[in-house]
Amino acid sequence: QAWAEREAAGERSEQALLAAIRQGAVQRVRPKAMTVAVIVAGLLPIFWGSGTGSEIMSRIAAPMVGGMLSAPLLSLFVIPAAYRLIRRSHLPKASAVQPSNSTGATQQ
Repeated sequence: QAWAEREAAGERSEQALLAAIRQGAVQRVRPKAMTVAVIVAGLLPIFWGSGTGSEIMSRIAAPMVGGMLSAPLLSLFVIPAAYRLIRRSHLPKASAVQPSNSTGATQQ
């Protein structure tokens, strides 16, 4: 949505794309963190539990805890990076012309 707003405003540059990706990621950090915290808090007693059937349940809970810890990292870092790579190819090309020095002298 952040990129759609920038596109509607006529901003179609690499900097606008990066700003939109950052804005989208920042907006999703707290909801993702809260969801993961609640799910992991619910899975830890199952993971550490003892009693009848606890061996089976801990085997189920272990990969779920790992998945719940890795999924937000993927969605906050890998997915935005992939989105940037895909959308970057659709952006207008920036001109590669550099301003030249009219005196011919090199600057130091």
